[in-house]
Amino acid sequence: MHEKLEITKASEEETTGVVLRIERGSVYDGDGFRTVVFLKGCPLRCLWCSTPESQSHGIEYVKGTTYGQVMSVEDVMKEVRKDSCCYFHSGGGLTLSGGEILAQPIFTRSLLKAAWEECVNTAIETTFFAPWKVVSSILPYVDTAFVDIKMFNNQLHKKYVGSNNKRILENLLKTNELEENFRLIVRVPVIPGINDAQEELEGIGEFCAKLTHLEHVQLLPYHRLGTETYKKLDREYQLADILPPSSEHMSQCRKIVRKHVEKVI
Repeated sequence: MHEKLEITKASEEETTGVVLRIERGSVYDGDGFRTVVFLKGCPLRCLWCSTPESQSHGIEYVKGTTYGQVMSVEDVMKEVRKDSCCYFHSGGGLTLSGGEILAQPIFTRSLLKAAWEECVNTAIETTFFAPWKVVSSILPYVDTAFVDIKMFNNQLHKKYVGSNNKRILENLLKTNELEENFRLIVRVPVIPGINDAQEELEGIGEFCAKLTHLEHVQLLPYHRLGTETYKKLDREYQLADILPPSSEHMSQCRKIVRKHVEKVI
């Protein structure tokens, strides 16, 4: 049984959240042509975060740039509807990203529900770093869930992400109990010298093999996008000396995970 968040139908369209930005025409955040809504706020602090401007929950004003705006569910849906014909022909839809979308649970649930009720395909990009009550309340309105496992080793997770990973892994395992027909795709950012050791990749592969909703695992090569934003925010980018992995290294990492999970891309 799902635990329900307290929200009424009448209030859903007027529910507001803090939106970082909306990007139309993405082909990288789910199937087909997507409208990606980036929300503000994240409780984690990944040292390689490519959108540091999304971490703070509030609206920020930095050197003439405003990061974030308050929008209602209906405000966002007006933007989503502009591309509805493209969703139909491409199999696309709405993707919610962040920040961490579960840091704004009521707004996230209401927005996904509004899209679902209009037959718009929905995808989420998340870490599942939230109480299970929050995670389970939104999944009935999700077609595809992209969930990050940053690291399997808890000590590494604390050091490079800023918290332990117990809640993330527990929530992923709890999805096995759900009957909803959503696609689960686990994403792993491959950071050379940090989480690409064989033992770490073996642990991730063994864990993912236990997930009954899993469609595939996706290994994402580390990049340094967002470094200019760190400069604007007067923040140090702490992984500046790490180079992106080669295609050969990525292939080797996939081979390790593929020992346990059939489909790894």
